[in-house]
Amino acid sequence: MKVVRPIEYHDLSALEALANNARGSMTTLPANRDHLAELIYKTRDSLSTEVESAGEESYHFVLEDLNKGEILGISGIIAAVGLSTPFYNFRVDEEVHASETLQTINRMTALKLCQDYTGYTSLCTLFISQKDDSWSNLQLLSRARLLFIAEHRDRFADRILAEIQGIVDENNRSAFWDSLGTHFFPMEMSRANYLTGLQEKNFIADLMPRYPIYTRLLPKQARAVIGEPRPDREPVFNILEREGFSYQGYVDIFDAGPTLETGTDHLTTLRSSQIYTPEAAIASAGDKKAIAVNSYYLVVNTSARSFRCISTAFNPEAPALTQKEMDLLQLDGGHSVRVAASY
Repeated sequence: MKVVRPIEYHDLSALEALANNARGSMTTLPANRDHLAELIYKTRDSLSTEVESAGEESYHFVLEDLNKGEILGISGIIAAVGLSTPFYNFRVDEEVHASETLQTINRMTALKLCQDYTGYTSLCTLFISQKDDSWSNLQLLSRARLLFIAEHRDRFADRILAEIQGIVDENNRSAFWDSLGTHFFPMEMSRANYLTGLQEKNFIADLMPRYPIYTRLLPKQARAVIGEPRPDREPVFNILEREGFSYQGYVDIFDAGPTLETGTDHLTTLRSSQIYTPEAAIASAGDKKAIAVNSYYLVVNTSARSFRCISTAFNPEAPALTQKEMDLLQLDGGHSVRVAASY
């Protein structure tokens, strides 16, 4: 059985293993023990805080395989980005230059450094070890946090974003970074990502030009990857699209990967999820009433501090859970659950 739950201090070694496995590909999961410990502290502190509106809280969750006793992946939410440290993007704009004398109009795409997403909620740190990176695990880990948002809506902003890693080659090199970033930052992209993950962002403001960067001046291979997601992140991209996220012309300043956004209340999982009060625990899954084939749902409890999410067969017309499932969700009889159908 697998369960998604908030990270705990005893997960630190497992988080280090995941960060090492990520090999610097994820800004918010740097292989730094102190930073990972800080992620745990911030999650525990945020869950213990009474929140009326989105602030600097952050929440990270792990996917645990209880049968194997292993942590398979991690995902996170930042309640509001850019409040204490800048949250930078490039806005992809079109500029028009015209000459009446020459009867010529030039339309040129330009990248403009901005902080337009300040105050948005951000989905972040979605990573599953390669050997466990199945569609069911990805959906469970990714959408569990959306059910957390649905249940604790006041903790989050009205707009939400998610960044998708940009295209790199087999040597983990980015054509965009090699054509642009290297001219301003005296380091490899992996180092820039690492520093950003540690919230050391002053170097961006210090070194990145404030003037528009015309993409026409970049090599063809760099222009081609602007706004394009890394192919191996396509399943993540598909989940976000199904949830209502869309690309609105903002990209990462390092690898030009797309930033997707939507209204928080427009998320498919939020709109479709329902509250049920299951019957008293039943003996086994086989005893559940009228469960149809493939009628799997994501089920969460209504707690913040003890949040739990599982994927299981569930019949909304006759809601019932086994005693084992009740125990995993830390439920007693009469407690409600929030439920959303699996894709």
